Amino acid sequence: MVMDGRPRRGSLEFYPRKRAKRIYPVISSYPESEKTKIPLFAAYKVGMVHVSLIDTKKSSISSGQEIAVPATVLDCPPIKVVGVRAYKNTTKGLKAFSESWTKDLPKDLARKVKMGKAPDKLSEIEKNLEKISKIRLIVCTQPKLSGIGKKKPEIFEIEISGKDVKDKLEFAKQNLGKELNVKDVMKEGELVDAVAVTKGKGMAGVVKIFGVRIQDRHAKKKLRHIGTLGPQTPGKVRWTVPLAGQLGFQTRTELNKRVLKIGEGKEINPKSGFKRYGIIKSNYLLLEGSIPGSKKRLIMLRTAIRPSKIKLLVSEIKEIVS
Repeated sequence: MVMDGRPRRGSLEFYPRKRAKRIYPVISSYPESEKTKIPLFAAYKVGMVHVSLIDTKKSSISSGQEIAVPATVLDCPPIKVVGVRAYKNTTKGLKAFSESWTKDLPKDLARKVKMGKAPDKLSEIEKNLEKISKIRLIVCTQPKLSGIGKKKPEIFEIEISGKDVKDKLEFAKQNLGKELNVKDVMKEGELVDAVAVTKGKGMAGVVKIFGVRIQDRHAKKKLRHIGTLGPQTPGKVRWTVPLAGQLGFQTRTELNKRVLKIGEGKEINPKSGFKRYGIIKSNYLLLEGSIPGSKKRLIMLRTAIRPSKIKLLVSEIKEIVS
């Protein structure tokens, strides 16, 4: 006997479907590592190209052959470490213990940041290491060194990975006030996760958001709508019912993107610059496949939190066609 039913239309995985709070994402989870290092870098999305390379994956059908793959170009100007923040564990989760800021803040950032009376509190953090569980770097981007022509920098935190808190603090001390390049954080052939805010598409109906079937000609007045808002009892519309609303501009993560190449912008810049972006002035990163977000958007690149079996696979690039 045929069962009367069907799978629901539309995934409930991403709920609530509402706009992101800011245009670049907040990273809440990091991969575990025994080495004291930074597992995150930020870059601006430039656009897409296709790359001709030799397939070096042994299990692939096209192993050893020249293939064409789509790739995303990211502009990677160096990020500046402007502060250090220490956290302690409480019954209500992580709580900021203390923070310290560098004295030579960028002019565009000095107006935005409100430092306390004593900006240098590294000695206080060092005395209370037994209370501290995590140490994060406060960093800012340098959009003036990119091709987007933006002035105001973005500011965010990067957690220092490792096992020993003392080593983390020493690492933070060494890098406070300095610049970090993409080559210091990532290398060619490794896997990264791309975290970004997707393109905003505004108000949309249930057909476009959830893939609800369009009604036939017997439907009354409307075709692109759901048949019912739910049963008579309970007397309310449940949250699982597909409704019109926001589409896009939501934080999404794409796992295990391969870093194909890291190089200087002059190697890849077209004569007239990239369309709707401009010229890459500093380093660039070539990432296999597509990533969420529009051009000029800040993308967070995190060391893969759930890597596949082949963690490192360096590709032999023959040609990059924009």
